[in-house]
Amino acid sequence: MPSIFTRIINGELPSYKIAEDDNYIAILDVNPNTEGHTLCIPKKEVDKLFDLEEDLYAGLMQFSRKVAIAIAKTVPCDRVGMAVIGLEVPHVHVHLIPLNDMGDMRFQNKVKLEKETFEALASAIRQNL
Repeated sequence: MPSIFTRIINGELPSYKIAEDDNYIAILDVNPNTEGHTLCIPKKEVDKLFDLEEDLYAGLMQFSRKVAIAIAKTVPCDRVGMAVIGLEVPHVHVHLIPLNDMGDMRFQNKVKLEKETFEALASAIRQNL
């Protein structure tokens, strides 16, 4: 059964897309730690980060860097943090989280955003790519 991310990539489920190329997609996390929390996902469905082929791994880091720079230009924050956990969805994904303090990295703390806020954030980040 395809992962939720594969279903998003295939257009079966909606998302707030920020960036996409032949190998990766970046979408806003719909259950974010902070405004601008973004997921960068390889289109190839692989469960564990270090099981990615070397070129896909390196490409994911380059893609994530570009997206993180756009997030930093868009969302007021001290820095953009990165985490790779991968326990909740068996499909590699990088969390890019705008940070103002260490608590912003805690995955127990979530913010609620309206659809209009997600749409505006996605559009603003896209413009800064």
